[in-house]
Amino acid sequence: MNIDFPLHFDDRRRTAATDLDEHVRDLIEQVLFTNPGERVNRPTFGSGLAQLVFAPNSDALAAATQVAVQGALTQWLAEEIIVEAVEIENIDSTLKVSVQYVVRASGTRRQASFEQAV
Repeated sequence: MNIDFPLHFDDRRRTAATDLDEHVRDLIEQVLFTNPGERVNRPTFGSGLAQLVFAPNSDALAAATQVAVQGALTQWLAEEIIVEAVEIENIDSTLKVSVQYVVRASGTRRQASFEQAV
């Protein structure tokens, strides 16, 4: 059993649980949208991705951000996933991230997309 993110209660008023694939997706989302310095005991946790929305668009910035995000996912989730590809789009005030990965525990290949308006 894995705790669902964000933390909430199910119909039985217990902590909501989720399956392995959804739990791994939740972990990826936490790494992507947590800025370094937000977590007290893990000051380097996160990718700082949300700050991309405020930077000027360029091919160099997009490439650097992809490398940084892939590095953050590999650093923090290396035991859970193998990152195969990361794509980032900055459209107006919305950040869209697509991650292709393999769940180590099950060997299944997954792709997940995340969006955040800032």
